[in-house]
Amino acid sequence: MPELSDRARDMSLIEARDVTVRLGGATILSHVSLTIRPGEIVTIVGPNGSGKSTLLKTLLGAVTPTQGQVIARPGLRVGYVPQKLHIDPTLPLPVLRFLSLPKAVPKTLARKSLERTGVAALADRQVADLSGGQMQRVLLARAILNDPEVLVLDEATQGLDQSGSAAFYRLIEDLRGDLGCAVLMVSHELHVVMAASDRVICLNGHVCCEGAPEHVASAPEYRALFGTGTQGALALYRHEHNHSHDHAHDHPHEAAE
Repeated sequence: MPELSDRARDMSLIEARDVTVRLGGATILSHVSLTIRPGEIVTIVGPNGSGKSTLLKTLLGAVTPTQGQVIARPGLRVGYVPQKLHIDPTLPLPVLRFLSLPKAVPKTLARKSLERTGVAALADRQVADLSGGQMQRVLLARAILNDPEVLVLDEATQGLDQSGSAAFYRLIEDLRGDLGCAVLMVSHELHVVMAASDRVICLNGHVCCEGAPEHVASAPEYRALFGTGTQGALALYRHEHNHSHDHAHDHPHEAAE
């Protein structure tokens, strides 16, 4: 990953200041403050109904805070990978064409993005024929077309098995190093996604705790929500990850299916 100066790290890309969101008379988020800085991987975890998706939408400007404010760097380039994207299975749509919707991009750029996410061989395949893992890598390729400063993923590995999820998160780490972007993820896959993170924010309507993965996994507030099993799983994943660096061969079948 490119080295960042202390000054660059201090320059926030997105900042939430004392954000409260009320929807339909219910308080979804209460006094949430956080900062996303260049080059870091930040993961938001929390139980169902904790406000994770609402926080993401608020940070992206799709939801207006009832109180507080969200400040984004002017002209900030954001790449977004949704949970899933419904596409009419009867619609003839090759992957390369999909990457040019709604705005046309040069084929060389589209192919380079697919190569970066490990699915260059799928360029001429129909989107409707892709497996879940393949589709997520195509969506990721689409998200990095504009060389984002922040890459945002909302439960991006939902439906993948644990090994597929782990490979996907290792790819995210590689892209962060390649692009020099910050990464903001929302996930329920605790130990796998936390192991890929620099900083974890535990949310339950408010920020329960925040910090390095090991710190959060051992925090009383986190354990009250998720129990104590994740810390051991996190340590195991880190050990396995530190001894496995051949990312290109993690799951070759994903690109070949």
